[in-house]
Amino acid sequence: MTVHPSLQPAIDAWTHSIEAINELVKPLAEGDWNRPTECPGWSVRDVVSHVIGVESEMLGEPRPIHTLPRDLFHVTDEFSRYVEVQVDVRRCHTALEMTSELELTIIRRSRQLRNETRSPRTPVRWPLGAGPERTLEHQLTMRAFDVWVHEQDLRRALGAPGNLDAPGALVARDVLLAALPKVVAKDAGAPPGSAVVVDVHGPVEFLRTVRIDADGRGTLDSSVSLGPAVTLAMDWETYLRLACGRVRPEGVAGRVSAEGDPRLAEAILRAFAVTP
Repeated sequence: MTVHPSLQPAIDAWTHSIEAINELVKPLAEGDWNRPTECPGWSVRDVVSHVIGVESEMLGEPRPIHTLPRDLFHVTDEFSRYVEVQVDVRRCHTALEMTSELELTIIRRSRQLRNETRSPRTPVRWPLGAGPERTLEHQLTMRAFDVWVHEQDLRRALGAPGNLDAPGALVARDVLLAALPKVVAKDAGAPPGSAVVVDVHGPVEFLRTVRIDADGRGTLDSSVSLGPAVTLAMDWETYLRLACGRVRPEGVAGRVSAEGDPRLAEAILRAFAVTP
């Protein structure tokens, strides 16, 4: 048996992004590992530590037994506490230790993924703390999404832009768009019968309309809406940073164009972040 065809795009996207991360950090001097990223409280080292830690858990490695310091301001709930253990335990690691562990993890995970023969619908444990089982396809899609987003975190921190149209970018587009109807309808409270258009340009381009039905539920389509309540236009990287909570709306005000109801537009942008 071979890898199921519906799993291969996520595996290919994951491979492209994690190998790009490896190439980015391999030549870094010790001091560069301490550069801050847009992930609150995390340096370049911390982002790479997170990637290593999650992939290690996907390999079935036991979690480190480690007590977190009490002064980590960005650790605010059980999820962030769970994630932080794999990060904090590596904060004293040298550049050589980090790159060596990353390379070994990539080799082992790539071998595991090449030998994946399960059905896409196989229920699997989610690696990041407690929660319901997910399908294998969903799990691999979310790993491709997470690794590409963190590749972009590292690129911005290191001043090395690129891969905004990589396979992982298309995975990220679909993941983030799936969350958009809830953002508009429930979180921002767009009124029944209204429509909100999001127009994104750049390396990844798309135009989507969220339509709110009579019961206040949102649906997403790619048709043009006449007379939408709000139209938001921005470039792809800005969409990514907003939707992943890397920046607040006021931080990218000059890169977002909003037309229509200003209060609804503000509410949507305030609720735009959909990742933990």
